[in-house]
Amino acid sequence: MFHSINECTDFIFKLRASTYKGEPLEAVRKILCELDNPHEKVKFIHFAGSNGKGSTLNATREILKAHGLRVGAFISPHLERVNERITINHEQIADAEFLKYANQVDDIIQKKLDGQYPSFFEMITVIAFLHFANQTIDVALMETGIGGRLDSTNVLIPEVSVITTISLEHTEMLGDTIEKIAFEKAGIVKEGKPVVVGVKQQEARQVIKQRAQECQSNSFCLNEEIKIKNIKTGNPQHFDYSFGNDVIDNIPLAMQGEHQIHNAALAITASLLFDSTIQEDTIRNSLNHAQWEGRFEKVSEQILIDGAHNSEGIEALVRTLKEVFPAKKYKFVYAALQDKDHEVSIRMMDEVASSMSFTQIDLPRAAQAEVLASKSKHSTIRINGNWQQMITNEMQSLQEDELLVITGSLYFIAEVRKFLVEKVEAHDS
Repeated sequence: MFHSINECTDFIFKLRASTYKGEPLEAVRKILCELDNPHEKVKFIHFAGSNGKGSTLNATREILKAHGLRVGAFISPHLERVNERITINHEQIADAEFLKYANQVDDIIQKKLDGQYPSFFEMITVIAFLHFANQTIDVALMETGIGGRLDSTNVLIPEVSVITTISLEHTEMLGDTIEKIAFEKAGIVKEGKPVVVGVKQQEARQVIKQRAQECQSNSFCLNEEIKIKNIKTGNPQHFDYSFGNDVIDNIPLAMQGEHQIHNAALAITASLLFDSTIQEDTIRNSLNHAQWEGRFEKVSEQILIDGAHNSEGIEALVRTLKEVFPAKKYKFVYAALQDKDHEVSIRMMDEVASSMSFTQIDLPRAAQAEVLASKSKHSTIRINGNWQQMITNEMQSLQEDELLVITGSLYFIAEVRKFLVEKVEAHDS
């Protein structure tokens, strides 16, 4: 039994995906069954994808919330505290409730699973299901961890599924081709339930459509059934949207970058499929204010952070930098996990950077700064395994025409954001 929230979170953070040796989802199903299947008492929208699922979920949340619904959300990773992962209308789960549910789960693990713990993510997924079932909510938005088909969230039956993008990542778990990864993500599509698709690659899109046909589900794809026109850059940027009989012109979007317009279009579609009575003005007003921390976020005039954790994300980041800050010189600071296509990402940054700095985070799966730096061919490379020291040094040497762009793993961005916010607050006080 856990006696404090710190004792509880310290323990579950140490759980690894390899701890439980049973079949995938087996432990989660057993625990949920013992808890009277809380995931069957809630309506869901389910989000999967290599990039963009967090931003798409957030935009969907803002639309549904503005429509007057009470909206649960399960996201990952968190930026400061684990409670951020489980919210209702942005209100984080209270420590007391988190602890109560964690102890319920722990008791079942001891009695029914012989003390064999599943992973951290599986534990927290069950806590989210419990919290949403015990509150009065209209819908819960659930983000997958890795993949979809074998993800612990995939025990739910959603009203709508959303698959944002596909890229080569976690290949040791999901497969080494776009088609194999698409097959894993498409595992969230359920019988008779529509799926909204932002995936660009035709071969991946075909895998998802095939899965939808097998499930007798409708698939709605970006640039097919879902159309975007008349994109205007700026702050906010604007775009026109159409889907079936729904046509909405000149939608303002606070988030920067064309990829965020794609995410917003998926969010609008998912929202309308969930509740077709949502008004145009509700969509416009909500997207004009929707922000997502750690995604192309300016923390000061010359410092920007972005969780571009794979080559697709870096491509979007570089494109958006050129759109929004064309006159700036970009000083990159990069740290990431081992299981990504770093070579492609680093090559894209090399092409636009005035300098490349590599560091690392204190995680078992973190890539070493020296290894990352070895993949860069830039003329100005800096290496420092102490990321706080590196960022402090880079901040102190910033020139007026330079932008410090800190990017890589979302786990890195979470740590950096906390560090920078504290620095800015200390400077202002």
